[in-house]
Amino acid sequence: MRIIRFFAVILIAALVGYYIGITKIDLAWKGYHPRLEISSKEPPSSVSRLDMTKFWSVMAQVEENFYNKSAIDPQKMLDGAISGMVNSLDDPYTVYLPPVQNSNFKEALSGQFSGIGAELGLKEKQVIVVSPIDGSPAEKAGIKAGDAILKVDDATTLGWSLTQAVEKIRGPRGTTVALTILRKDAKAPTVLKISRDTITIKSVTHYTKAIKDIVSIDKSTVLKAAQDKKVIYIRLSQFGDNTNQEWLSMANSLALSMQQDATIKGVVLDLRNNPGGYVSDAVFISSEFLKVGTPVVIQDMGGAEQETLSVKRTGLMLDTPLVILINKGSASAAEITAGSLRDGGRALLIGEQSFGKGTMQNTQDLGQGSGLHVTIARWLTPKGVWVGNGKDGKGLTPDVVVELDTKDISHDIQLEKAIEQLVK
Repeated sequence: MRIIRFFAVILIAALVGYYIGITKIDLAWKGYHPRLEISSKEPPSSVSRLDMTKFWSVMAQVEENFYNKSAIDPQKMLDGAISGMVNSLDDPYTVYLPPVQNSNFKEALSGQFSGIGAELGLKEKQVIVVSPIDGSPAEKAGIKAGDAILKVDDATTLGWSLTQAVEKIRGPRGTTVALTILRKDAKAPTVLKISRDTITIKSVTHYTKAIKDIVSIDKSTVLKAAQDKKVIYIRLSQFGDNTNQEWLSMANSLALSMQQDATIKGVVLDLRNNPGGYVSDAVFISSEFLKVGTPVVIQDMGGAEQETLSVKRTGLMLDTPLVILINKGSASAAEITAGSLRDGGRALLIGEQSFGKGTMQNTQDLGQGSGLHVTIARWLTPKGVWVGNGKDGKGLTPDVVVELDTKDISHDIQLEKAIEQLVK
């Protein structure tokens, strides 16, 4: 009996110890996300030569030794590792987008999202505003193209990626974000508090009006002499999911108007503060003014590998006089369109130097909501000009440089100059 009692005590002690041990483990690992099952296709040849021992060793060490087990999220760690790998290329436009950021990107191109309404970019690793969206909270608050964003609320943006900046600045409608911005030539930063809203973007807007009803004619003898003539003004705000459909509907209507109204002198295409979008849309829009077969853009994939994208449809405004407005907020597909129409001898560029985004990206969905943007080529105008914003390029230089007077916004002197060029 004594032997039986002895073993019973040992068994009870073991069970109690086991229970206490398991309870402590459960408490310590509360909130811990289980290790992911690793599944993949065969790695590319360059990766298959890498020794991945260090990577797995670090992950295992963190998993085993990090004191706060609830903070260990294998999916988040994997996303961070992928982002770090992509960021090592030192290309601001090659990015890995986890599900939230990828969704934000798609929403912007679809034409509706919640935020302040500003297209962002990176220059010399500084987050800058490429352009505020027409009528957006950002524009109403005074955000300008070229503004550097130093802080979002109390967090410095130094070292941030574009995806980080977008994620921090966006938010639910009605909430407020404080941006510390530094404007070119300003002596000190300015803090702007902006209330977020639902941003709905219509890619294409237009009107046909007499010149005297658009701009001031008092200071220009050319405009005064043509004041009763009409001009078509087309504002293209982005190259997104609905741009081509909106454009085609407008173009059909305008082509009929021009046939019936001999007082229409031409078209002003306003690409100011247009951050770009799909390259295919740039080719589509350019095709309205260029003959079939005319080059629109050259894709330079490196070395001797190049591909030229040319006009493949018959436009309705092949002979319509055209001028284009650009500024430092004109980027990407907007620059492609402006560059192709100038190189094709169809348009003069009026305004300010464009942004200088001279690369193209391929976008891929990776599953589970994430996405990857990879820079696949530089792009060149049909005459072989690269507009990249690096040390070798500075954007498109207008044929007629007109700097806006920020102190006098009562009239649009860039638009006035564009109309003057059409009618003189």
